[in-house]
Amino acid sequence: MNTIPILPATCRGAAVGAVCAIVIAFAGGSAAAQELPSTEEMWRIIQQQQQEIEALKERIGAGEAQVEETTQAIEAVVESMDAGTAGTGWWDRTQIGGYGELHYNIKEDSLDRVDFHRYVLFFGHDFNATTRMFSEFELEHSLAGEGKPGEVELEQAYIERDFSDSVTGRAGIMLMPVGLLNEVHEPPTFYGVERNRIENVIVPTTWWEAGVSGTMTTEAGVQVDVMLHSGLKVPTDSFKIRSGRGKVANHDFEDGALTGRIRYTGMPGVELAAALQHQADLTQGSDASGTLIVANADVTRPISDSMSLGLRALYAGWEIDGDEAAALGADSQNGWYLEPSVRMALGGDESVGFFARYETWDTRAGNSADTEENQWVVGINYWLHPNAVLKADYATLEKPGSEDASTLSLGVGYQF
Repeated sequence: MNTIPILPATCRGAAVGAVCAIVIAFAGGSAAAQELPSTEEMWRIIQQQQQEIEALKERIGAGEAQVEETTQAIEAVVESMDAGTAGTGWWDRTQIGGYGELHYNIKEDSLDRVDFHRYVLFFGHDFNATTRMFSEFELEHSLAGEGKPGEVELEQAYIERDFSDSVTGRAGIMLMPVGLLNEVHEPPTFYGVERNRIENVIVPTTWWEAGVSGTMTTEAGVQVDVMLHSGLKVPTDSFKIRSGRGKVANHDFEDGALTGRIRYTGMPGVELAAALQHQADLTQGSDASGTLIVANADVTRPISDSMSLGLRALYAGWEIDGDEAAALGADSQNGWYLEPSVRMALGGDESVGFFARYETWDTRAGNSADTEENQWVVGINYWLHPNAVLKADYATLEKPGSEDASTLSLGVGYQF
């Protein structure tokens, strides 16, 4: 019976094995001739080696195809992540939110009033991982139009770009980076039905302007904001700061303003900030320059698993140059408030908080007359959910030359 010779190591393989088998068979001389395979066996060996060659080619081809398929899949994921289009459409990169608040005010010696004060919608969209837009659309006092009490306003509309992990830029209509309420004023985020008076008559919340801004943050929790923007147009007959808001509605823009803020949030529950703004001409025509200084603190500290103490404080002051402002005593305008609070968890999403606030302000601090106003407010917030709140407070206003006036207010607020 003829046998198949054992191939040396150098002759193992596919095509090489077949050739080596033939060479060895003939090189073995007459003794090996007796063991030479028949023609049929030789043909079988060659066919077997050919099959092995074809199988090897198929495995190599399949491997190359798999590598190519995997490469294409990775490239598609990378492109999707870079473009910010991992979802199935634009709606996966678009955000909708908003807030609203209803107020019921019962004033002493005055008519009771009810007002759906604000209804706001947010719209945002991510163009890609580094560029996005944000907008805020608001209806005030429920009904707008000629002779109606309300207004339709565009409070924010800007494009934001991340230049690095720590540097971001914006361009468009933006809320001013000053105070505690101007940027974050959704009803569930603060105590009291009405906003405090300092961030109304001194810092004219809600206050927005058109311009460009840059923000830099650090790992230590320090944030620096710089904004170059349109300026106020304060009326020269009163120099009321709040009346100078143009709201970017075809507003006069002879002189702009520059605002800077440094903010610290490096400790849980602690926010400290200071802001400075300068405008070359607050009136857009009389060269009455103005400088605003704001300093604020917001601290929350837990004292148990279900209770925390809070403290908010803010100072704001304007210094205005010019004879017109000095004649009215409005060349200096300032105010401050202090607001301690306690909040208790009730289980689930519910919690309740109690607060007291003392606030004092003077829009004619530059004269010698007594024009300072003071207000005490005490009240309660009951959160049905962190984003839905019921409010009640009682305020007493002390105004020179007038009897103290009291107001009981009830409110409903939400955000989403």
